[in-house]
Amino acid sequence: MEIKSIQKFNLINSIALISMSAWGYIDTNSFTALIPAAFGFILLVLGTMLTNEKLVKLSAHLVVLFTLLILLALVIQVLPGVFDRGGIGLIRVVLMISTCSIAMIVFVKSFIDNRKSR
Repeated sequence: MEIKSIQKFNLINSIALISMSAWGYIDTNSFTALIPAAFGFILLVLGTMLTNEKLVKLSAHLVVLFTLLILLALVIQVLPGVFDRGGIGLIRVVLMISTCSIAMIVFVKSFIDNRKSR
């Protein structure tokens, strides 16, 4: 798997985190709803660094780290509370968890393929 697919999935995940988080903030007026958006912006910046040959390894590892952090936070902290309340908030959180999970699978597969090609 090449760097373009990592960039594509990182971009999709970033957009999902930012948009769902902004929607959550609009619905709840809670600043904590913007935490995933902050991670989304960080992932966007790191995604642009993936084009720099000198920084590709560092930025790829940081993308995986931040994606894993927000995925764990969503599953452990957010999902149980939203699951009890249900509604559209549950759909937003499940969407963010889904995009983070798919991105993690793509990232790990890319790392494995890269390691095998050496």
